[in-house]
Amino acid sequence: MLIGTMYMSELVNDYIEHLEVEGGRSAKTAENYHLYLDRFIEFAGDIEVNSMTQEIIRKYRLWLNRYKNFEGNELATITQSYHLIALRGFLNYLSSRDIPSLSPEKIILPKVSRKQVTFLHYDEVERVLATVPLNDETGLRDRAIIELLFSSGLRVSELVNLNRDHINTKRREFMVRGKGQKDRPVFIGESAAAHVMNYIEERTDSLPPLFISYSRNVISSNSGDYRRLTSRSIQRILSKYARLAGITKHVSPHTLRHSYATDLLMNGADIRSVQSMLGHSNISTTQVYTHVTDEHLREIYEKFHSDTES
Repeated sequence: MLIGTMYMSELVNDYIEHLEVEGGRSAKTAENYHLYLDRFIEFAGDIEVNSMTQEIIRKYRLWLNRYKNFEGNELATITQSYHLIALRGFLNYLSSRDIPSLSPEKIILPKVSRKQVTFLHYDEVERVLATVPLNDETGLRDRAIIELLFSSGLRVSELVNLNRDHINTKRREFMVRGKGQKDRPVFIGESAAAHVMNYIEERTDSLPPLFISYSRNVISSNSGDYRRLTSRSIQRILSKYARLAGITKHVSPHTLRHSYATDLLMNGADIRSVQSMLGHSNISTTQVYTHVTDEHLREIYEKFHSDTES
């Protein structure tokens, strides 16, 4: 490399290290950013960073919009936006190091229409819970999982990483490390605490993970992590019981997180508190739930507000 010449690939590696060390981002976030920036290099080549122009960005956006993977699938608008967010973050990093390149403000993100939030009403959650048999460890585990997801609003990644000693069923409060390596308190109701405790007491093993697999296909390991349930397993469990309950909408772990947030707002919780309990860094992420409660607010208005007679 010539003296004074700074290429994308080398600086991208520096930026990814910066994200993890100084930025406090998780390894998964850093991995995703690396993927997005590698895709820019795939488009533009390993160019010098001071040669980046708005015209290159314009052509890159067009390339992303027409991009198809090996299966012929296009990139969703929100995924295209993630690519541009990563590139803008990279340019911010260059600016902070006084490395000449395109100004990050020159990258305008596309407008993304958020998908309709899918959630379960309380009676639907009860229907799902009623389908779970409680006559063996597997059923006790599944009931505890569903109770805990709805009661706490945990992300599925946070749920699967829980160990037995992480959760306090007596205080019904514990700390969890979420996105961006940020810790937040999590509160759970009496029913969730009781079902988690029932499951733990029924266990005959001493493995650390809170939720383990009972599949015969798992491979033995001293750590016990081979038995830890995966996010995909949780998804399959929820889909099974939702189907048994006659719920036709798609039900995922995130559906229960949506249900948790919606239930809080419908029962009078303020949005800032819900933001904190969900672990959202930005209030705009939480505001996706406010339109869900509009119908509920109208019902309250019609019920309690006196109309004048004409």
